[in-house]
Amino acid sequence: MDKDKKLLWISPFVVFLGPQLAQMQLYSSTADLQKALRSEKSKRRSVGLVPTMGALHSGHLSLVKRSLYQNDITIVSIFVNPTQFNDKNDLAAYPRTLDKDLNLLSSERGEIWVYAPQADDIYSGDISSKKYDFKGLDRVMEGPNRPGHFEGVATIVERLLRIVRPHHAYFGEKDYQQLLIISRVAKQKRLGVKIIGCGIVREDSGLAMSSRNQRLNSAAISEATFIYQQLLWAKRRFTSMNLSKIKEAVTEAFNSNPSFELEYFEIAEAAALTAHSERKKNKKYRAFIAAKIDGVRLIDNLAMN
Repeated sequence: MDKDKKLLWISPFVVFLGPQLAQMQLYSSTADLQKALRSEKSKRRSVGLVPTMGALHSGHLSLVKRSLYQNDITIVSIFVNPTQFNDKNDLAAYPRTLDKDLNLLSSERGEIWVYAPQADDIYSGDISSKKYDFKGLDRVMEGPNRPGHFEGVATIVERLLRIVRPHHAYFGEKDYQQLLIISRVAKQKRLGVKIIGCGIVREDSGLAMSSRNQRLNSAAISEATFIYQQLLWAKRRFTSMNLSKIKEAVTEAFNSNPSFELEYFEIAEAAALTAHSERKKNKKYRAFIAAKIDGVRLIDNLAMN
């Protein structure tokens, strides 16, 4: 570690002390985390939650910064959730970089608690998904392409929200469909938390930041910018071209590019994810893409109007 920082082991957590950081604590035990939170909440301190699967990057840090600004304590959960993967190989390949994640978080100003549990702890021994009524939000795009994914996401997010009981929880708009589903679940279950969506953070090239980008070599990273380029192409033609024609053109562009395997491209109404062939007045739309390059699945989306 840097010379101006010290690492102190204090059961049951680790505290980093440095010139920029008031305090950072690492919890692996749910019971220990909840005990500490009860003490802080008794002092009327506000709590923000940033759920992650680790392999943190600047996109995650934008959520952490937002939470640090709005809350006294920010909980960053780091947990690769097995129930949201329908592909065991994808789960096995997902990057796990806890030490790097802690180092990245240690540069932030404010009070950060990292919650990095084991699966048996957070799931209380029953590692399975619950059933939910997503009112159709799961029947399009990611839903058909990743069976069981949203049940796994909703299950782990509900568990995290019940464990932490935060005042605010922060999610990136890169996973826009997930954001809508989590917002619906929080309301349905009356979890008493405000779900806050935060804008997509991009590389200078326009590529959406993602933990999965770490699995791409430099050549594939460069080629992957094609995804954002097609979103921009669709946006430029949104007011002048039939939506079905835009979809056909973008699909053909991907099919003509041998580096990519397109799973879907869709333009949908932003609030309900309903697809239309023609624009409707007073409706907001977003374009959504999922594609694989070098076997790595990337998603992105962009507001059209």
